[in-house]
Parts: sequence; structure tokens; C-alpha cells
Amino acid sequence: MNILIAPDSFKESLEAIEVCQAIKSGFSHIFPNANYTLLPMADGGEGTSAVLSYVLRGRWKEVRVHDPLMRPITAKYLLLPNKTAVIEIAQACGLHLLTSNERNPLITSTYGVGELIADALGQGAKRIIIGLGGSATNDAGLGMLNALGMMFYDNDNNALSEGGVQLARLQRIDDSTFNSKILDTIFEVACDVTNPLCGLSGASAVFGPQKGASPEQVKLLDNALSSFAALTNKQGYKDYENVEGAGAAGGLGFALMTFCGAQLQSGFDTVAQAVNLAEQIKNADLIITGEGKLDAQTLMGKVAGGISQLAKAHDKPVIAICGSVERLSPTQTTQFDVVMPSLQKLESIDNVFKNAYENIETTATNIAAAMRLGQQLSL
Repeated sequence: MNILIAPDSFKESLEAIEVCQAIKSGFSHIFPNANYTLLPMADGGEGTSAVLSYVLRGRWKEVRVHDPLMRPITAKYLLLPNKTAVIEIAQACGLHLLTSNERNPLITSTYGVGELIADALGQGAKRIIIGLGGSATNDAGLGMLNALGMMFYDNDNNALSEGGVQLARLQRIDDSTFNSKILDTIFEVACDVTNPLCGLSGASAVFGPQKGASPEQVKLLDNALSSFAALTNKQGYKDYENVEGAGAAGGLGFALMTFCGAQLQSGFDTVAQAVNLAEQIKNADLIITGEGKLDAQTLMGKVAGGISQLAKAHDKPVIAICGSVERLSPTQTTQFDVVMPSLQKLESIDNVFKNAYENIETTATNIAAAMRLGQQLSL
């Protein structure tokens, strides 16, 4: 029996590979001779690089870059053997890099993201996968583009400084020194956000407050990003202002599409293609997936939902082992052959996290035992 184990991480408790190992350990008690394939998964957010490193055997590259407030830090990205780089923007411009008092999307910058991209290009990368999520910025990629050689000027021909609010002063874009390797590179952006750049559902209005923006600052930023979009269109760039995902990461999605020719797709699809998930499922007899909480959002682009759809497309049975399971509709539950929470007893949330590995292992053992019993009863 070929068993594919392909879960997401259990947030705040276990990385995806640890979940894989717990499930395998549990199943091995009952089926020690089965062939197990461990395929930790992610949806393009935090942890995606680690997953791809395990599956595809890449190497980490550390780089000195600038954080959202232009302070020097060390960030890292993943280089894969096939001239592919995997960059999580939060490494350079993540909200976690700032204290709550330092959050100010008027001035925070994506400059460090551009530095990571430039380093990857210098390493010979021809394909760059970028995970958007967790940013502290709202500069529509101004800083990233600056780091890649693009220049932005105001009415007095002064170069703009960092921060999204500066875009309100923008009068001219000079791309003559833009990194020439950009045009020869494929950019794939893992993005599950559908927000446009501007407006009531845009980057500033929806995500600005999370990054420290007051209502007045949200208006300033939205107007600044709108001016940026208008000028790019005026200078002949394709109009992406209202495309779904343009507002991701404070408008970084807009910049990557406009100036780097990036293709935005769901984070799960990006990872699934990179690890050849469909072929892995095709070769398996049973698929086991999971995530920290299975709920209505699971079937909307999250790992367990995406795997269940692929498994069903190949007529393969799929089991979901999750930390907790929210009540689902009959239609939603039919996406899995078995859905099982791993919680073994009522206890504090700290103990739930602490005992996650053992709980998953026990649940996997019980599921495998039930399968064995079913086989015996059918004889």
C-alpha cells in the first residue's frame, strides 16, 4: 500500500514535516510494511520556503538587507537546483520585524524585498516564486522597485524617499536603470488575496489598519496608491489597478504584475505545481492530509481542501486529520472520506499545542486500526 502523507502545518504547534512524521509513526504501528511518502505542504504563506526546501532539496542563501524601517538585518531565501528562487517577503518587510509602536505604513518600505530579488538574480535565478503575506508595508512596491534600480521623481525632479505616502508626490518614473535581468525572469506570486489596489476593498482600506494606519492615514495612502496607478498607466504600463490581488501585501502585487510581469495564482496551486503534487497523488493508494483547524475556509484554497479536490479528481481516498473540526455542511464533508479531529481530551490550549504530536500520532494509529479491522471483517 502506497500512502501519501501531505498535511499543512498546525499553526503554533507543529511544522508540516512534523505532522507528516506523527501521522507516519501512528500508521506504522498498524501498517509497518506500507510505503510512506512524506510531502509537507504549504499554501504560499509563512513556511512555504521550508516546505520546498525539504521536498526539493534547495539551499538557503542569507543576505544583508533593509527591514521596513530601512535598518540593516539578515534575511534568507531559498535557491532550488533548477535556477528557481523562493522568496517570502516577510523575511524583509514582515510585520513581525516591528514592535507595535513602530508600525507606520506611511513610511515602511519594501526595499529589502528588492534586495532579496536582486541577490537571487545575481545568483542566476531564472524563475522566482514570491510568497506574499505578513507585510508591514503599504508602498505599492516603491521600495522594492527602488532597490531594483527604478527611479521615482516629484515635480521638482527630486527622488522620492521611502514609504507609500511618498507616492502622492510622484510625477515621473525612470526605468532606464531598472535591473535588466527582470525581463528574462519568470515571476510567480503565491497570493490568496483578491483585493484590488485601491478603494474600499483595496490595500490601504482593508490592510492598512492592521499595519498601524489611522482612518486619516488610510485615506492618504489610498490616494497615494491611486496616483501611482494613474501615472503608471499614463506612462504606458499595463493597467493592473483593479485586478484581483493587486492590493496584496500593501500593493506589492500591483508592482510585481506591472513591472515584473508576474503571474498571481493561489498559494496552494503554486506549491502544488512546484512539488508535482498531482503526480504524487496519482501514484498513491491513500492520501492523508490535515491542518490545524478544518472549517468552511478549508475548501477555499487551503491545503487540505486543495488536496481533497485533487484526490477526488484521481478517484483516490483521502483522510483529513486536523487539530479541530468545525461542523460542516453535508456537501463539504463529502470532500473527504474521513475527517478526524486529533484532540484526545479536554485541556488548556497550551497543552493542546504541547501535545499536538502525540495527539496526531494516536489519532493516526486509531484510524489505521479501524482500516485493519475493516479489512478483516470483509474477509
